[in-house]
Amino acid sequence: MNHEWMNYSEAHTSPESPILRELREFCYSGFKDSSMLSGFYQGRLLSMFSHMIRPRLVLEVGTYLGYSAICLAEGLAEGGKVITIDIQEETNKIAREYAARTQYSSAIEFRLGYAAEIIPEIEDEIDLAFIDADKPNYFNYFELILPKLRPRGFIIADNVLWSGKVLSPGDDKNALALADFNEKINADPRIENLLLPIRDGLMIMRKTAE
Repeated sequence: MNHEWMNYSEAHTSPESPILRELREFCYSGFKDSSMLSGFYQGRLLSMFSHMIRPRLVLEVGTYLGYSAICLAEGLAEGGKVITIDIQEETNKIAREYAARTQYSSAIEFRLGYAAEIIPEIEDEIDLAFIDADKPNYFNYFELILPKLRPRGFIIADNVLWSGKVLSPGDDKNALALADFNEKINADPRIENLLLPIRDGLMIMRKTAE
C-alpha cells in the first residue's frame, strides 16, 4: 500500500487501548529497533484474528516489548491464555510491566529462554501461534508447533516479505531463510496458506483436518 492508502486504512480502524498506544509511543521514541514492534495496524489485525478464533491457547515466539502479546490476548476465550517466549531479558522486563497494567495480566504467561527448548514442553493444544523471532529458525518453529496445533488451528508468521528482499535475497541470510520458509510452507500439504502483503508480510497458515 502507498502511504495515503495506509493512512486512510488506519484512520478507519478501531483504536488500540491507551496502554497499547503508550507502549507503542514509548517504543518508537526510545528504541533503535522499534521496527520489531507489530505496530498499530498489524496489532489490530492480530487482535481481530484472535477475536475471530477465540483461542484458549495462543503461543507467541518472540515477545519483544509485549505489544503483540497484549493484542492477541484481547480475543482469548474465557479462561484462555497467551504463552509468549523470548530470550531478551531487558525487553522482557518491559513487556511484563506493561502487560501487568492491562486486564490481561493473568492471561499472559512470559517464558524466558530458547523457543526450541520451551515449545516441546507445552502440553496443551494450541489454537493460534504467532512466529516473530529469529528468521533462520522459522521453519524449525513451525515444525515444533504444528503437531501441537489443533486441527484447523492457525499459525501466523511475520516479516515473510522482508522488505521485498525475498524476491531477490542475494546474500542476506534472513531473506534467504524467509524465501526458503515461504517455499516450504507453500508446498506443505498439512496446511492451507495465504501470504498477506500487509506491513512486512504475514504468512497465514491453517492446519488441515486430521
